[in-house]
Amino acid sequence: MHSLPLPIAAFIAGILSFLSPCVLPLVPGYVSLISGTGIETLKDAEAPLLRRVMFNSLMFIAGFSIVFIGLGAVATSIGQALHQYHDVFAKIAGVVLFIFGLHLTGLFKINALYSDKRMHGVKGSASPIGSFAVGFAFAFGWTPCIGPILSLILVMAGSQDTVLKGILLLAVYSAGLAVPFLLTSIGVNQFLAFYSRFRRHLHTVEVISGILLIIFGALIALGRFTMLSGYLGFLNRFSL
Repeated sequence: MHSLPLPIAAFIAGILSFLSPCVLPLVPGYVSLISGTGIETLKDAEAPLLRRVMFNSLMFIAGFSIVFIGLGAVATSIGQALHQYHDVFAKIAGVVLFIFGLHLTGLFKINALYSDKRMHGVKGSASPIGSFAVGFAFAFGWTPCIGPILSLILVMAGSQDTVLKGILLLAVYSAGLAVPFLLTSIGVNQFLAFYSRFRRHLHTVEVISGILLIIFGALIALGRFTMLSGYLGFLNRFSL
């Protein structure tokens, strides 16, 4: 597993999380929440407002990144502590990922992953500190929905030999989620145009993500995950 291009996989996983059906449609609402103004106003925003939105977006990103990076550190610490039981827990993790994959494809539904935990009581704020708090809170609200994809990255983090590597892996995942969000905050019109064209493909993205999780879960459970190294060898230089 260590020879795989884990940072690239983590970054792509972050993008897939952004494109998930329960995150992408809500992004304009998040931008409006941290900007303190409506989407219609943001469409024709002038430079001072755009600068404020961009800075608040960075604080929002910092908020949810801290949560995900913290999860990465915990996953790596647990993985190191239970290293002697690595094979057993690898099989368990593989089965869980396989089931999550079935959920995303629609073949098997896990109702808990549809539960609404987006913390509607959290109030928006146009201040940097408020935006950070909203990002921190929404990370926990996102977790049930993006759990299947996030779980794969946490399994990878748990296999790292140092906590720092696990932290870096989740930092890259957070970047994959953050980059499209930041682009949205500085180009609301472009995002709305993109979403109007892309929303018909949301289910396809979910199914593809599910198929990938089924494959990865099966490989991890069978102890064959490293077989992908041969096919991705040209990317090994990017590995952690």
